[in-house]
Amino acid sequence: MITKEEVLNLLQSTETYRIERTTSTNDMDKFQEAICAFSNDLPNSRENGYLILGAHDNGELSGLKVDDTLLKKIASIRSSGNILPVPVMTVERFEYDRGDLLVAEVSPSLVPPVRYRGRTFVRIGPRRDIATEAEERVLQEKRTAYMATFDAMPCFGASINDIDTEYIKQEYLPKVIDGDVLSTDTRDIKEQMAAIHLYDLTHDCPTNAAIILFGKNPQYFLHGAYVQYVHFAGKDRGSDIINERQIRGCICKMLPQLESFVRDAVITSRPMPIGMLQEKDVVNYPYLALRELLMNACMHRDYQSNMPIRLYQYEDRIEILNAGGLYGEARPENFPSVNDYRNPIVAEALRILKYVNMFNRGIERVKKLMHDNGNPEPIFNVDKITAFEVIARPTWSLNLVADEEKVTKSVTKQAGVINEILSFCSEPHSLAEIMEHIGLKHRSNTKQRYINPLIEAGYLIMTIPDKPNSWKQKYIRASS
Repeated sequence: MITKEEVLNLLQSTETYRIERTTSTNDMDKFQEAICAFSNDLPNSRENGYLILGAHDNGELSGLKVDDTLLKKIASIRSSGNILPVPVMTVERFEYDRGDLLVAEVSPSLVPPVRYRGRTFVRIGPRRDIATEAEERVLQEKRTAYMATFDAMPCFGASINDIDTEYIKQEYLPKVIDGDVLSTDTRDIKEQMAAIHLYDLTHDCPTNAAIILFGKNPQYFLHGAYVQYVHFAGKDRGSDIINERQIRGCICKMLPQLESFVRDAVITSRPMPIGMLQEKDVVNYPYLALRELLMNACMHRDYQSNMPIRLYQYEDRIEILNAGGLYGEARPENFPSVNDYRNPIVAEALRILKYVNMFNRGIERVKKLMHDNGNPEPIFNVDKITAFEVIARPTWSLNLVADEEKVTKSVTKQAGVINEILSFCSEPHSLAEIMEHIGLKHRSNTKQRYINPLIEAGYLIMTIPDKPNSWKQKYIRASS
């Protein structure tokens, strides 16, 4: 709060945009308009404004006697609800030989524009007036500039020693700054980091983005900044746990571990029959799709939450859940066409490190990769307010299992027919004789489906190889 001596100096001050003197004690509209204008701080002085009751315009005291009733009346302006957002102000009485002064000290608002009964008041030198459209826009921009995202805010309690500065110097800065510029940059590491929003010089500490991206132990400051993997044997969390792991560390160290872990421990393959004597290895999930989903989870998650990113694998699906629902301009009705960034500094760093591209095509890319691999389309649950969930199912889930069983039964039937043909052809037989023995009716289908593949594989031999279409043609099993 301002002192008694400073008040006397203010009475003679020429900084009229910070001071409003009045002898009135009843003009509440005037008082509230003045407090609103000081809160908006259009000149961006970042200095407090003062409404002084009991003084003439020339600075002389009027002889006012300030009682408790007047103090309460002026103090009530703060919580009356007429000025929004609520102003930051204090009210004090100062006693002098020539009379009293009531001083309302008003701090510049961090979230302008501030409005009195819906109107935005500003000070233009000694004059108070309603803000123009252009002045409103300036105040809006000040609000946006102040309301920094969480990753841009200082990480209080952290120091430069909590950051892997060598990695920043050797790996990150050369990717961000042109080599010629970097070679002539003589600033210390704090100033270099501050230039790319990784250090707060005012508070002498790293930003949250620096801790998330390059912190030596980010979980000390941000408890949920890790990935929790659990592999359940069944279809729910009550099942036995096959495998469990926590992947920790800063993003620049954690993401390579996460990529390797997904490739080695989550992605599996199994043979599936695709035809007679043929099998094909099919993976449960396309690696690039899971990678994309996990990179997005690390980029978009709410790092203020203590909940880790959850990578839960069940018998019939994978669930990826991260704290923080859709952000900013992104809403359920426009997802995934519209994107916004909860952590723009982190997102930009991931782009520079080539983990993401920020082209807003990740969701469509995941869908295509899953489709091409034979997976059902992933489910994106965007209705949860505080979390974002993705559910992916493997290639052999749901009706695809039935498809595999159909293929297996078909191949088993084919194998039985093939064995019967080979057994019957221990002596030469014509196609008609083979069809009659097996009970097949379609000559062309029998030849294309059974006879020709067996000849190509070397299991059957034609008795007249030079004339494959001869009416005298017979077939005999090749000697082993």
